[in-house]
Amino acid sequence: MNNTTNIISKVWNFAGVLRDDGVGYGDYLEQITYLLFLKMADELSRPPYNKKMTIPEAYNWENLVSKSGAELEMHYSKMLKELAQAKGILGQIYLKSQNRIQDPAKLYKVIQMIHKEDWSMMGADIKGQIYEGLLEKNAEDTKSGAGQYFTPRALIRAMVQCVQPEPLKTICDPACGTGGFFLAAYDFIAKGSLDKSQKEFLKHKTFAGNEIVADTRRLCLMNMFLHNIGEIDGESFISSNDALISDTGARYDYVLANPPFGKKSSMTFTNEKGEQEKEHLVYNRQDFWATSSNKQLNFVQHIHTLLKSTGQAAVVLPDNVLFEGGAGETVRKKLLENTDLHTILRLPTGIFYKQGVKANVLFFDNKPAGKDPWTKEVWIFDFRTNISFTLKKNPLKLSDLDDFIKCYNPINRFERKETWSESNPEGRFRKFSYKEITSRDKTNLDIFWLKDDSLADLDNLPDPDVLANDIIENIEAGLESFREIMTVLEERD
Repeated sequence: MNNTTNIISKVWNFAGVLRDDGVGYGDYLEQITYLLFLKMADELSRPPYNKKMTIPEAYNWENLVSKSGAELEMHYSKMLKELAQAKGILGQIYLKSQNRIQDPAKLYKVIQMIHKEDWSMMGADIKGQIYEGLLEKNAEDTKSGAGQYFTPRALIRAMVQCVQPEPLKTICDPACGTGGFFLAAYDFIAKGSLDKSQKEFLKHKTFAGNEIVADTRRLCLMNMFLHNIGEIDGESFISSNDALISDTGARYDYVLANPPFGKKSSMTFTNEKGEQEKEHLVYNRQDFWATSSNKQLNFVQHIHTLLKSTGQAAVVLPDNVLFEGGAGETVRKKLLENTDLHTILRLPTGIFYKQGVKANVLFFDNKPAGKDPWTKEVWIFDFRTNISFTLKKNPLKLSDLDDFIKCYNPINRFERKETWSESNPEGRFRKFSYKEITSRDKTNLDIFWLKDDSLADLDNLPDPDVLANDIIENIEAGLESFREIMTVLEERD
């Protein structure tokens, strides 16, 4: 354990040194990824592994580590360019790669730091811990915007514990970011007693996903490889395509996802006058229930398509999906009819790196076509009212979600019990029938019943950090609403 701590400390401390030179966590993380991949390829090519690697001899680790000074900088930059042309995961890791460490002495030190360790001999948990730590540190860097690709790991683990994915079944994340859902699902399945075929399936055939941002896809591939998912010389199972463009025909047993924040799908282009314009993307797909430029609604519909007839989904979605009219109402009605939307977890504020986000987790099971609606009742757990977290002083922990997991009852969710009642109006777990929900205006699923007493007693105000966080959340939410209004006005013009 001390050795692990020392390695993590070395990796992080050097990140601080480079940061003083203007190299951000994101750039440092990329360079660590390029170098670590190459070092591990070198280790795996030697005894006792003796794997045949596709890395050209001129650009292998042995060649790189023998150089220093200006020669090292030139060789490293050329190496990145050449390896980006390779096939499979190798090419995906180095795609559009550039040298961000301009000081050859600092680059040499980073290479030597990695060279001194035997990475292949480390357990996947140790390598994963180091890399996940860097990913989280990068997410905390608000200027980079990397936080939008990083879902709180405590929330992910809770979702996986509820769904309880089984061996020999497939898992998809159509907006996989740095791969958090894949890793949590892998860990959950790997804890069981698996035979050889189940282990092979878990490593090579279980996971599939999409990530359109090249830098984030690179981090995801490396993160998965360090956790023993896939092969260093294998094919990538993370597509660079926009998941919403079309139905590929692939179907999965589970979809676990946190689609990107932001309501509108759009692209920027230059018009005939040379001016920049933004056009909202509308996906016209026959498998969709409604046509919309709302990215979140499109992901809900796409996820439904991805599921096998017996498939299960757990998806993080913002509040607007629960109450928005028009296409939103259509999607909610169809979701209630065509799936068993059995659980909604209302999430607290202060757990995401993007401020102002109010989100929920929707759990639903796909069903074959039928005459009657599949959803009979929706169980809602209010984990938001009178609950608040902050990213640094009071971050969300898995133990904070113990009550929800217990109420969810993963072993047999058909034996659930409400904690709310007329005699206990403060209970956080309550069920609503299909009839109750569809009788609400626009089939509104944004349901809450607890009294928000955070400001009711002036003598017992929350901690100043909590108050400040709430103020920031409200301002950000207000700005987001204002942007949406401006978007509507622009569309009318």
